[in-house]
Amino acid sequence: MQAGQNSAATMKNITITLDETTAAWARVHAAKHNKSVSRLVGEMLQQHMRESREYDEAMRHWLARKPYKFEKPGGRYPTRDELHDRAGLRRR
Repeated sequence: MQAGQNSAATMKNITITLDETTAAWARVHAAKHNKSVSRLVGEMLQQHMRESREYDEAMRHWLARKPYKFEKPGGRYPTRDELHDRAGLRRR
């Protein structure tokens, strides 16, 4: 079974505490979408979990790449001091 496709037998009840404003918003938002607050919160958490996994996977993929050497055609790169010469920038 995939995440988000749990059967009733594998669902777990939890209790959450919300401030009055958030609870009111959750009830209205859930009603607008013909859902219970429980289902709304569950779907929000599942979405967050998917996004987190996708981000982690993308970061692992990016970090696994081999380093790329930037090459400037026909010239040298400026030194750190040249790049951070604030007085030189103001003279222009």
